[in-house]
Amino acid sequence: MKYIDEYRNRDEIFKYTDEISKIITQEWTLMEVCGGQTHSIVKYGLDQVLPSQVNLLHGPGCPVCVTPLEIIDQAITIAKKENVIFCSFGDMLRVPGSYTDLFSVKAAGNDVRIVYSPLDALKIAKKNPAKKIVFFAVGFETTAPANAMAVYQAALNKTDNFSILVSHVLVPPALETILGSKKNMVQAFLAAGHVCTIMGYQEYIPLAKKYKVPIIVTGFEPFDIVQGVYLCIKQLEEGKFEVENQYIRSVTKDGNVTAMDIVNKVFEITTRKWRGIGAITSSGLKLRNQFQEFDASLVFDTGSIIVKEPEDCISGLILQGIKKPPQCNAFGKTCNPDKPLGATMVSSEGACAAYFNYRKPEEP
Repeated sequence: MKYIDEYRNRDEIFKYTDEISKIITQEWTLMEVCGGQTHSIVKYGLDQVLPSQVNLLHGPGCPVCVTPLEIIDQAITIAKKENVIFCSFGDMLRVPGSYTDLFSVKAAGNDVRIVYSPLDALKIAKKNPAKKIVFFAVGFETTAPANAMAVYQAALNKTDNFSILVSHVLVPPALETILGSKKNMVQAFLAAGHVCTIMGYQEYIPLAKKYKVPIIVTGFEPFDIVQGVYLCIKQLEEGKFEVENQYIRSVTKDGNVTAMDIVNKVFEITTRKWRGIGAITSSGLKLRNQFQEFDASLVFDTGSIIVKEPEDCISGLILQGIKKPPQCNAFGKTCNPDKPLGATMVSSEGACAAYFNYRKPEEP
């Protein structure tokens, strides 16, 4: 299949693993930021064909996984209310809150709907003026433009029965938090190509310089990732710390300027809590004052909900690259896709789900 098979070509991939073997002289620890990259690595066994000196850690680039527990509980509280149609992407329905999940709320008879775009939720609001329609606005920079456009259109058309529950997070501050940690082991990053398609990669340049780490923007196919690893190792071996763009078929330095314009018009930067990690300064988005009437947490007064993470789930350590899924005592035992303790097991981009689906869990 054109434009897919060539990025999964075994011979081309092994050319790069051979080149890495020729230039690598010591152990290096890299982190792929995105859960999509993690799934590709584990599914295709890329970590097993790379030289043993390359250690790949899995980062916090799964928006479902880092959505705070209290935001999930807010969503559940809203979805249970009368005259509410709660709309969400499908991958959020199985994410466990502190006591249940949205799928169970739907099964109990509440109107919870899977949509493919926030604009679909806006259409539902126009067709159901007597109902309050809420869209679960989760994601990184990638999904922010569509959510911003939905709010902008709602304001323009005075669709006052529409609101969004916002849990938008930004990637660069999370990487800086990891790099600034005393436990940090990361020496280079594979940055997520789809995020950079929107935001570009200029924000990574000062990070690479400040912390002396190469940052390579890559795609998600096996060839993209292995080529990205090669570029990382080449820089590390040469003592360079620059931002390079491997994903040139999609990413430019400035990103999608039009998309970012609508994001900046509707949202502003705020401190945001990340599930399992904690609050990170300037790492999220919230609606600007002129759009607060579309903020579901204010419409339904759910902002006071605060809950603790389950103690037996180490997803926070996994999202920071401190541990890998098989190192969790609950992995594949008391935590599995049918009964997940944390979002990293149930999310389609979660690291725990990747290991469970493509690697047999270790025996007790």
